[in-house]
Amino acid sequence: MAKIGGMSTRTLVAPAAVPPAKVSFKAQMLAVREDAIIHAVNRLLAEKGFDLMTVDQVAAEVGIAKASLYKHFPSKEDLAAAAMVRVMQRAQAFLASLPADGRPLDQLKAMVRWMLTLQLAGEMPSLPHHNSTLRTALVNNKAYLDGLMQVSDQLGGWIEKAQADGSLNKQLPPVLVLYTLYARACDPVLEFLKAGGQHSDEEVIALVLQTCFEGLNSR
Repeated sequence: MAKIGGMSTRTLVAPAAVPPAKVSFKAQMLAVREDAIIHAVNRLLAEKGFDLMTVDQVAAEVGIAKASLYKHFPSKEDLAAAAMVRVMQRAQAFLASLPADGRPLDQLKAMVRWMLTLQLAGEMPSLPHHNSTLRTALVNNKAYLDGLMQVSDQLGGWIEKAQADGSLNKQLPPVLVLYTLYARACDPVLEFLKAGGQHSDEEVIALVLQTCFEGLNSR
């Protein structure tokens, strides 16, 4: 073996690339089942809410035994937390897709429109405002908390910029504006308007956006 400056040329050769570990068929099937479970939980939470959703309903929706479901998620609270993590991941992906140079107010409107669209499509989980066991599960879920903080920081930054440029009321605490926008994700007005049958989904979204950002005062 030749040497350069006392160093073997063997040490100068880049190591061969290590191929990624192949995911077993069993692991792939478990991942597919877990996705199906989360999708079912998401739909049931949107349709029934956390209190009325049961683990039996989730298992029946996926077509598996309840014992098999518990191998993935040990409790009803863990099921709901997994659904909320998935929603946060979708929210993060949506925020990342928005133009970086957009007007702050337009970015906020786009995010609220996205939430309203998910709600009308039956894809926005409905959770109780007060549930100690569920709250504990969410607080202890790092993926959920990290996603919530990232989304809140992004929206909070746009709120402050929109207040600075005069497109949002400067007198309102930014956290109040943030919570008001989050509340649109479970706004019952959408369901009432859609049930009335007088407006299309797009018209319902436009009306809720208008009242959210412009209020009820005449212009």
